[in-house]
Amino acid sequence: MISVTWTCVLELDSARRVASGSKASLVEAIRRGADLRIYTEFRHNEHIDVTSDNPELIREAAEFGVTYLVDDHWAAAIMSLRQPVELPAGFGPRSSMSFFMYNQDGQQAIARPFLNGRPSAGTLGPAPNESPANMPKYHVHESWDAGTNAPSHNFIYDFDVYRYFVSDSWRQVLAHDAEGQVESGSVEELVAAFSSGCALKIGVHGLCADLSPEAGEAARHEVFVQAGSGYYYTEQKHFIAGSHPVIRVKPNVPMRYQSRSWDFGWLMVRTDGHVVYRRCDPYTLKFTDIRFRHRIRWFVR
Repeated sequence: MISVTWTCVLELDSARRVASGSKASLVEAIRRGADLRIYTEFRHNEHIDVTSDNPELIREAAEFGVTYLVDDHWAAAIMSLRQPVELPAGFGPRSSMSFFMYNQDGQQAIARPFLNGRPSAGTLGPAPNESPANMPKYHVHESWDAGTNAPSHNFIYDFDVYRYFVSDSWRQVLAHDAEGQVESGSVEELVAAFSSGCALKIGVHGLCADLSPEAGEAARHEVFVQAGSGYYYTEQKHFIAGSHPVIRVKPNVPMRYQSRSWDFGWLMVRTDGHVVYRRCDPYTLKFTDIRFRHRIRWFVR
């Protein structure tokens, strides 16, 4: 049985300066398929309710289910399962996803596709940068698509501390190119681990290339996400997996949201390089299946 442990590989102070660890250590862990959780600290009346007289310190640790490696030197990650909560009572007034994105240098962003079907009248494109009132630690840098079903903005909130924890317990058992040609490991090793009850994770190279407006413009990148189910065709020797939710963002350094530069959905991947992306358009919530071929790395735990 594998024991899952968490190690802080990078800590930033409130000015986002390195306090311990290193960005290189974070990048190396993400490259190996490591899971990521980010710990922050803030005050209730500075970040949650600025009208409150409660200065209580709040500690937060959040799971980032989708991780990115860009140009082989830059790490970023996205919360893929979060509904917005309204501390300390419950959830926010309107159902949505909160796709918070953090970069290795503490730069942050959020995209929020609403899920309750309310009509929207906003227009796509740049929007005014409006930081929340009476929140001097919140610095909005870019805002997009205000009033639509999927507004987003890029920002920095000056948390008291940022700690990047990794669980570096995944083991790569197979890498193949976009045509399924094995580069390292073997399908047999993947199948043996899967058949023994191991969890699965995939790293898909170039998954977001079509989000760049011109062909060939996308930065080199790899997107990591866990797979929830696996299937093996014993005669055809095809292994197939279905992913957890994945958020695609145009690859850049730093990673950020812009109008029409992101979407979300689910992947079905095969060991012959065939990928089907069930894409949800965040502005309309309409689904489309898109077929690709990609180089994939397979991890087990």
